[in-house]
Amino acid sequence: MPFQIVRNDLTRMRADAIVNATDAFYSASGGTDAKLHAAAGPRLAKACRRLPPLAPGEVAATRGFNLPCRYVIHTVGPVWLGGDRNELAELSACYTNALHLARRLGCKSVAFPLISSGTFGCPKDRVLRVALEAIGAFLIESEMMVFIVVYDKTSYSVSQRLIASIESFIDDHYVAVHTGPELFHSVSFADTSELFAQEPSPIAAEPEDLPPVSAAKPGSVPAPRPNAQPQVFDAAPQFQSPPLSAQGAPVFPKNMAVRQDELDRRLREIDESFSEMLLRRITESGMTDAECYKRANIDKRLFSKIRSNPHYQPSKPTALAFAVALRLSPAETRELLEKAGLALSRSSKFDIIIEYFLQNGIYDIFEINEVLYQFDQPCLGNFTA
Repeated sequence: MPFQIVRNDLTRMRADAIVNATDAFYSASGGTDAKLHAAAGPRLAKACRRLPPLAPGEVAATRGFNLPCRYVIHTVGPVWLGGDRNELAELSACYTNALHLARRLGCKSVAFPLISSGTFGCPKDRVLRVALEAIGAFLIESEMMVFIVVYDKTSYSVSQRLIASIESFIDDHYVAVHTGPELFHSVSFADTSELFAQEPSPIAAEPEDLPPVSAAKPGSVPAPRPNAQPQVFDAAPQFQSPPLSAQGAPVFPKNMAVRQDELDRRLREIDESFSEMLLRRITESGMTDAECYKRANIDKRLFSKIRSNPHYQPSKPTALAFAVALRLSPAETRELLEKAGLALSRSSKFDIIIEYFLQNGIYDIFEINEVLYQFDQPCLGNFTA
């Protein structure tokens, strides 16, 4: 499953597990740790008192109690001392160990903060880069939905040199003030809860020190109001289909400019579809299906729909996610988009950013999404279709 950066309050994330950045003794002395304890209720502190102290990079789990999650996975991030005292390795261990523990607990979704980026002083751009690398490595081998939760764009920063280079590229190529649809760059609590419209996944096996977990039931779509009257709209003019021959083919009037035999010939010569080209490209690349959709940050269920439907019409973010996963050139990317009736446009900031990465041979989808998020653009992959 894919990875996503969302703007939200970590204590309100509907995921199977929420990761809490704490200290060695789970003291909830401030920041997100204190907020999470307050939201979970006093039973969380009582459960933490039964756990052993944690060293940086280590993890332990408790129930979620009043939080909208099954588990809270506690971890201790490093205190930043300049970066030459193993801080980044310990930070990476926080993410990696938490993901592996979540998998052992049977979780299908987990939400992280930017660990150690607050009072512990780790630079936010370093934290985000370490998080992306650890999560990306895990998702290549595992199926899970992973979130990094931030309050706003200022909660982290990407390489200013890269941003400056992309801004220059946009200035050179952007020909209209048009940024395209804003699909995922600003995700509210309501938006995020829709990703979990069903009860959180069942737990495969409960650890002995955890009693059975009951999760808060996610919100559902409200039922229609009783006695609500349907809206009536003026009927649109009806298109009259041409009569059919005995073989079921349309018969055009003799005075019609289109020659039926010529149209039939062209329809027989229809080109391969987006789905057919995508599957062919995957085979030619030597990747497995799983390698491709994971590198594209695409959900397995969405890929199954694409594979099973030769006429599947993807969104542009989905199509471009596969182009990145397959490491296509700009020309090859345009060919793939054309199969879905799409195109790269010089009037779209989103398209210009993608073109920058393709031209520079940068195919790390997490790095691309990091920059797209910085520019308030939709991310590649995720749950888009």
